Amino acid sequence: MSTKEKSLNFIEQIIEEDIKNGMPTENLHFRFPPEPNGYLHLGHASSICLNFGLGLKYNAPVNLRFDDTNPSKEEQEFVDAIKYDVEWLGYQWANEVYASDYFQQLYDWAIEMIKNGKAYVDSQSSEIMAQQKGTPSTPGTNSPYRDRSVQENLDLFQRMRAGEFEEGTHILRAKIDMTHNNMLMRDPIMYRIMNKHHHRTGNQWAIYPMYDWAHGESDYLESISHSFCTLEFLPHRELYEWFLDQVADPNKIRPKQREFARRNLSHTVVSKRKLARLVNEGYVKGWDDPRMSTISGLRRRGYTPESIRNYADTIGIAKRDNLIDVSLLEFCVREDLNKKAPRVMAVLDPVKLVITNYPKGQTELLEAENNPEEEQMTYRELPFSGELYIEREDFKEDANSKFFRLTLGKEVRLKNAYIIKGESVVKDEQGNILEIHATYDPLSKSGSGTEESKRKVKGTIHWVSIEHALEAEVRVYDRLFSDENPDGNKEVDFVDFINPNSLEIVKGFVEPSLLSANVLDKFQFQRLGYFCVDKDSSTEKLVFNKTVGLRDTWAKVDQK
Repeated sequence: MSTKEKSLNFIEQIIEEDIKNGMPTENLHFRFPPEPNGYLHLGHASSICLNFGLGLKYNAPVNLRFDDTNPSKEEQEFVDAIKYDVEWLGYQWANEVYASDYFQQLYDWAIEMIKNGKAYVDSQSSEIMAQQKGTPSTPGTNSPYRDRSVQENLDLFQRMRAGEFEEGTHILRAKIDMTHNNMLMRDPIMYRIMNKHHHRTGNQWAIYPMYDWAHGESDYLESISHSFCTLEFLPHRELYEWFLDQVADPNKIRPKQREFARRNLSHTVVSKRKLARLVNEGYVKGWDDPRMSTISGLRRRGYTPESIRNYADTIGIAKRDNLIDVSLLEFCVREDLNKKAPRVMAVLDPVKLVITNYPKGQTELLEAENNPEEEQMTYRELPFSGELYIEREDFKEDANSKFFRLTLGKEVRLKNAYIIKGESVVKDEQGNILEIHATYDPLSKSGSGTEESKRKVKGTIHWVSIEHALEAEVRVYDRLFSDENPDGNKEVDFVDFINPNSLEIVKGFVEPSLLSANVLDKFQFQRLGYFCVDKDSSTEKLVFNKTVGLRDTWAKVDQK
């Protein structure tokens, strides 16, 4: 077997087999078909990467089709957000289409099915129909309206279309087999009455097609060659094919539905229904809350399109559902940001450091590299003075030999600056440290070329000049759920696993260069992690979101 064949996933193998069996490559046509009833999440990102990736691989068009068949839950806001997410991920669709584009054709086909004895109007309550449906082990029973005449069915269906009836009084069902082993084939609903305003068609329609009826027919109308969906649609494939049998021209391209497994993410949920509940019940602050698994939430948190595409490529396509550890996603963004994010100074738990022998009132500009990963190194100027903020955890008054940061009587280097030595502390009445006093070696300035500047000490710490530092609100995020698989225990409501400490807001200080940063700009706060400018940020109030730490620390969190 060739290397190429070994690298193919099973979806690509299906396509390659179809080509081998005579399908012209110019007939390949894919689609990504979201329902505009919420924001896209990480599971959708995998599907986007799959379908658009196939389009790129086979030089085939990919449609963005909105399956907008339920106006009670769909909004233009969701349409706009979905389009933005797909483009942000780096993809461009061939055609922007909607199931609502085909409402008239779907209706006309339904009329033909009624005439052919393949559909009928049922006037029972939903509760009675559910009882008649049977169970997986017992057959269903026929509706008393199943043998209505063609003329009566046509009359009722046309009056349903005209808006003469209240919701719930009638539905249109396909006439298949109420004893079928697949319960989805037991006379499924094709149309229901909904007196709702549609975001595209307004009030033109009083009836709306069910997803199972509209989806496959939309694929057919768009000449989609391969319709890929997640595993929960596997039982629907038989119905998908039956509906196509009623309308498809054998001389035209017939879509092929195939299923792949969901890739769920640990410590979160990837279900639009559950994500909507988190938003609507106030557990998070909107669809783009950085703790959400939505693409908009990940973007706001600082994730890059490249990191999400790399994540989707890494987890691949499989035939069985699987739970992916969130650390893999974090690895992907960490790897990408390491190459791109400028390094800056920030202090999130400040304590004052006074360099007692530094000239009072003096300020100097030091040179600091922006990113050691750059091919062509660039630098910025960093103001330095005799009074600084450092991280409180970077100092210990009494430290053992394994503590390589600042302590009394020992030296450390201030990043991009001088070597200092801890001399004394100033405390309040409760014994809390208010100030650390130190001395500096004026010949040890980084990059100055002196022998002292090359002198090695074991520790390096970051800092900001108090006089020049900018105050910032920093939002530090933890896992949204304390349980690895909040969806896994069906006896417990998933919201019971919400981590009450998933967001900590701290007041920090950052170097002055960040005043000019734009929303979504990403930085590495040296020694602290990767951070992103939040949309709430302004020149009056800087706000940053923590994207991810410099290394995987979740294991330590779990052990606490």
